[in-house]
Amino acid sequence: MTSSPFQRTLTLPASLCEQAVEHLELAAQRTVDGAGIPLKAFRAAADNDYTLPVSVVEQAAGCLLVLATETAQTARPSALRATIGIALRLRDAVEAVHQPALTTRFW
Repeated sequence: MTSSPFQRTLTLPASLCEQAVEHLELAAQRTVDGAGIPLKAFRAAADNDYTLPVSVVEQAAGCLLVLATETAQTARPSALRATIGIALRLRDAVEAVHQPALTTRFW
């Protein structure tokens, strides 16, 4: 068994989780594949201090980008920007977890 140097969970700001829930609900209503799992996890995140598995956050970002693509022609520009913005913030949080920590010994 190998261990990963990357974190398996991450803690997100409450406001980001709440916004993600709103947009994931829209994704689930539009039957975006895979939206149900992150929606349930983000709804329950408040019980866990907004700590979520990295894979779920990554899946949520992907679902929101699919939602943005599917609604690009019909959604208001502000709603589209909001969906994309939340997806990118989630993706950035995942990428930050995957960045190896820099140590001073290389400097």
